[in-house]
Amino acid sequence: MFPDTYKGLSAESAQAMRELGPRWSEDIVANRKLVLDIYTPVLSARSLRGIEVQRNVAYGPHERQVLDIYHASRGDPPKGVVLFVHGGAFVRGDKDANEHIYGNFLTYFVRHGYIGINLEYRQAPEAPYPDGSKDIELALRWLQAHSQKLKTTAAPIFLVGHSAGGSHAATYVLDPAVTPPQGHGVHALILISARLRADVRADNPNAHGVKAYYGEDAQLYPRRSALTHAERLDVPLFIAIAEFENPGLDVYAAELFHQVAHQHWLAPTFVQVPGHNHTSIVAHLDTGEDSLGLMLRCFMQKCIHTHN
Repeated sequence: MFPDTYKGLSAESAQAMRELGPRWSEDIVANRKLVLDIYTPVLSARSLRGIEVQRNVAYGPHERQVLDIYHASRGDPPKGVVLFVHGGAFVRGDKDANEHIYGNFLTYFVRHGYIGINLEYRQAPEAPYPDGSKDIELALRWLQAHSQKLKTTAAPIFLVGHSAGGSHAATYVLDPAVTPPQGHGVHALILISARLRADVRADNPNAHGVKAYYGEDAQLYPRRSALTHAERLDVPLFIAIAEFENPGLDVYAAELFHQVAHQHWLAPTFVQVPGHNHTSIVAHLDTGEDSLGLMLRCFMQKCIHTHN
């Protein structure tokens, strides 16, 4: 593990995380709750002085088409926009798992000079493929329309997707049936524990969600999977997986890495975050542990230099 793994946690909580790791996939629902219970008190003790949040700003007509804007109370225009898309197996989940998670992901980047957008989106079965990605498109249009007010006119946009949110983000950028004709409008793609291939394998604990979103016809899954369109990637890519992942997600992430590397003859950034699982890989941001955060910031800063 990195030297600062579990930094910010008590000795008792750090030990609980160590013990949880190897048995993460035995009961993902219960273990997710345990992770939230470990990290929420740590996050609640942070000072949020200097950070403001505008909540549930509508970017579309549906009740779930809302977003939260995290920004510094005052200061220079942001270095970039971090647009975060949460997970939830396509059929559940919210931009706020609780009062502090997933907002912690955005507060972390606000502290480092960015503006953060926490996106809510429609869910299956009401909103099947490709509606999750279409909501990203709608939110990006909203951001463009309000860029002057947000002081983001010249700011690069970093699209970040976690779990099912990673599916929506990758599909938006890669899938030719989904990407807008005028282009996707993002400057880099960051995928964290993302589901990049639709499957209903027996070991997939969220197979029902895959079926609800991608449809009953499994013959459609390959062309609806972001992995199938890896050759269309035209922006810098950062892939992160947890040491203790939901079954298959690390394999699909490695597949994307391999395909993109061979397509461009240049390997994208790929990290496996030691000691963490599918939930804590995002829940630990802004707690004092900075291994993944630092790598993300270095990647983003490099993208900014290229953008400028």
